[in-house]
Amino acid sequence: MYVNDWVHVIAGIFILGSLALGIWMSPYWFLFTAFVGANLFQYGVSKRCPMAIILKKIGVQEPC
Repeated sequence: MYVNDWVHVIAGIFILGSLALGIWMSPYWFLFTAFVGANLFQYGVSKRCPMAIILKKIGVQEPC
């Protein structure tokens, strides 16, 4: 899997986790869901994402 794939997998896990926490723990967790969504939007527009930068630094491959 490449960086782009991992960004989507990790974002999906964060979104589902924060939705569950927002339902069962505190509605303030929905702010984290919004933060992840905003980062996905920003990544789609500018191709720069903090998670992608971290993944590249730990050695995840980029597509050729």
